Amino acid sequence: MSDRFPALRPPVNIPCGSCPAGQMQPADVTYFTWLGDQLITVPDFPAWVCDVCGRREYDPRALNQLSLILAPNAGKATGRRSIQKRANPKRKSNRSSTAS
Repeated sequence: MSDRFPALRPPVNIPCGSCPAGQMQPADVTYFTWLGDQLITVPDFPAWVCDVCGRREYDPRALNQLSLILAPNAGKATGRRSIQKRANPKRKSNRSSTAS
């Protein structure tokens, strides 16, 4: 089935966990969260929204990606890595030793 014709796709029936009559529908919503004392808004965030009561359930993968972006150390250097040179192991001779 084509994405150009969404009416041809079979409907997904996911009942709402909060109300007895609602069905969860995919939607892009504005996600709000606090980061310290700053309000962060993320437009077009993927979610499931009940068509009766409006309950929202956010996409877990999108939440995980957002938490990685908003992590306190995001974009900062992680510290210097010390690279230690290893001593070259002694090369074995290609000559075969034969007893005469």
